[in-house]
Amino acid sequence: MNPGGGFTRRGWILFAIMAFVWGITYLFIKEAVQSFTPPAVVAGRTLLGGLILLPFAIRSGALKAAWRHWPWVLAFGLVEMAGPFLLLSHAETQLPSGVTGLLVATVPLFAVIIALLRGDRTVLAPVRLGGLLLGFIGVAIVVAGPGLFPHGQASVFAIGEILLTALLYAIAPFIIVHKLADVPSIGTITLALFAIGLGYLPAALLTQHEVPTIRSTVSLVLLGVICTAVAFIAFFALIREVGPVRAPLFTYINPVVAIVLGAIVLSEPVTAGLLIGFPVILAGCWFAATGGRLRAGPPVMPDGSPSAG
Repeated sequence: MNPGGGFTRRGWILFAIMAFVWGITYLFIKEAVQSFTPPAVVAGRTLLGGLILLPFAIRSGALKAAWRHWPWVLAFGLVEMAGPFLLLSHAETQLPSGVTGLLVATVPLFAVIIALLRGDRTVLAPVRLGGLLLGFIGVAIVVAGPGLFPHGQASVFAIGEILLTALLYAIAPFIIVHKLADVPSIGTITLALFAIGLGYLPAALLTQHEVPTIRSTVSLVLLGVICTAVAFIAFFALIREVGPVRAPLFTYINPVVAIVLGAIVLSEPVTAGLLIGFPVILAGCWFAATGGRLRAGPPVMPDGSPSAG
């Protein structure tokens, strides 16, 4: 693990995967909720993701290992999946996907606050902290540039839902690092997905009255396969590679991916905000991730001490 020494090459690859995979999530959610209820979206994507990973988790023995830590696995599932997935699905019935991405991009800022409360002062390094703020400014330029910010009481409530989602997303990596570090990631993910999926299944069955469209169904399947099963494997690897504070930095890139896909898939215009803000986001992510160093420093332990490895 190299949470204090910058990003390694593997860290940047995982970062890029997460930036793209969870960037397309907003588009798929927006399409899925056109004919699926929010509980049905949560149950569908989690159960499908769990079914895909189940054979691998059983074969490797990871599911048995995760079961021995089921209280913390359940806590992770509640914080990372149960709350955020429902909140996102409901909020996207009121908000454009670009605005959703902007608000979720507050995750790194919440992560810094949590790290400070835990006594980690390394996050206050001027270059890193400046990079965080610069990245968020870039996201604001991208999303506010097209004039997408909504108004109205329903939108205000939805904005609150997304900010709560961002807080929960910031908490989840700390559970992984400090409570589930020794548990195989595929076991944790599979058990959590099934727990949340089965928990939401009754609500999904009771609320889903409309016959889903093919477009919404395909979007839900892609949510389960790409944005859930594949994404969580990469997410765990990223957290263990760069730590719980730097890992959420990919949320700065997610809105850009969402807006670009909107331009390609939905023929939405590419704005000056995107052209100006995207380089600002990249610069902010680089400074926040590396502290301005061209190469990653030596690996350190979660408590900040140098690793013998």
